[in-house]
Amino acid sequence: MHPLTDKHLSDFSAHYQQDPQRRLATLALSKSELNSVAFNAKGAYAMCQKFSIEIPTMAATDQKSSGRCWLFAAANVLRERIAAARNLEKFELSQSYLALCDKFERANYFLESILETASLPTDDRTVAHILSTGVHDGGQWDMFVNIVRKYGILPKDVFGETQQTGNTRAMNAQLNRALKVSAARLRAMAAAGEGEEALQQEKIRVLDRIYGFLCSCYGEPPQSFDFEYVDRDGVYHVEKRLTPLTFAERYIGDLLEQTVSIIHAPTRDKPFHKTFTIRYLGNVVGGRPIRHLNLTMDEFKAAIIAQLRDGKVVWFGSDVGHFGEREMGIWDDQSFDFGLLTGLDLSMSKEDALDYGLSAMNHAMVLTGVNLENGRPTRWKIENSWGEKNGEKGYYVCSDSWFDQYVYQAAVEKEYLGDLAGLATQEPIVLEPWDPMGTLAK
Repeated sequence: MHPLTDKHLSDFSAHYQQDPQRRLATLALSKSELNSVAFNAKGAYAMCQKFSIEIPTMAATDQKSSGRCWLFAAANVLRERIAAARNLEKFELSQSYLALCDKFERANYFLESILETASLPTDDRTVAHILSTGVHDGGQWDMFVNIVRKYGILPKDVFGETQQTGNTRAMNAQLNRALKVSAARLRAMAAAGEGEEALQQEKIRVLDRIYGFLCSCYGEPPQSFDFEYVDRDGVYHVEKRLTPLTFAERYIGDLLEQTVSIIHAPTRDKPFHKTFTIRYLGNVVGGRPIRHLNLTMDEFKAAIIAQLRDGKVVWFGSDVGHFGEREMGIWDDQSFDFGLLTGLDLSMSKEDALDYGLSAMNHAMVLTGVNLENGRPTRWKIENSWGEKNGEKGYYVCSDSWFDQYVYQAAVEKEYLGDLAGLATQEPIVLEPWDPMGTLAK
């Protein structure tokens, strides 16, 4: 290793003093936030909320101070189908119900993962990953499918929000503390040679306490309910004695079974037209495993556009940590010039960004429109779940160049994949638990 010398420091200082661009940046950054100084208004003007394909949708929802974006986005996809079936102007599904079921199942998944790896040391990378991840708010499309398959869905006015559902930090902290206490106990029992029956009894004892804690935070969901609604014509309706599963069966049918998770991950370990799963990523033990079909960007976009053309919105996962202007509701790499402002080399390919940890999925939303010029997309309309304050009443827009770099996943119906649909049934290649295609669930 080579240390920096006084000569190096002297040269660096001289270069800074002689560079008018650096001195101008110093003035600008001394009183202004860096993102604001780098903002390029000319680029932002191109991000107007006008689209050649635009699906009418309902008001934006609000996940508040929680990481439930994947559940909100998935529920927003389903609510459009239900609203269309019953001629509703306003409607929401219960995100709290889905989150409660997910957290409870995820606690069991965590403890089963601890038992399965009990023979490994705690500093083993897989064990350390399981312990550090714990149970949090994030999730994946197939995890949503697992919850709806097992528990069904509810209207939001049947099972609404509490203080904890929209402010999950403290709840998650206590839940993960309890799970780590249990992990230590279960691993100690396994090391002492206790049998499977004793380990499972201890796990069930812990899950009983966790169920009680979660119900204290969310309330206990109803086993049956009446679906009451007033349609666009002002007519009152009621469907009595439904369960969450019968409600899902009546209004969703086999839609989730017909939907495939596609990704665009241009890294060497993920050949296109292959499917992938991720070890120790899931929520329901014995449920549908995470499965992604990797496509080229042209194939990825074509499937999404085909579904949008048919009037169906699309769930998708992306990295919203780059080139975003929240108040205006814009994600666009041409609306900022960080390279000019900082003097740094900041460009990186999508492949390298994934491999070197610069970018990974961290937010799920819904695509509701796209603008096409000569058949090619220029910008995309996005239904977010951050309330109605920013963007166009909670609807955002991203440029196609931002989409290329930072959109990684979408859930599309098989019919819009054409001949590619059959590839989704391949035996998946297994990726490590820390693979970037799993970060949306963390």
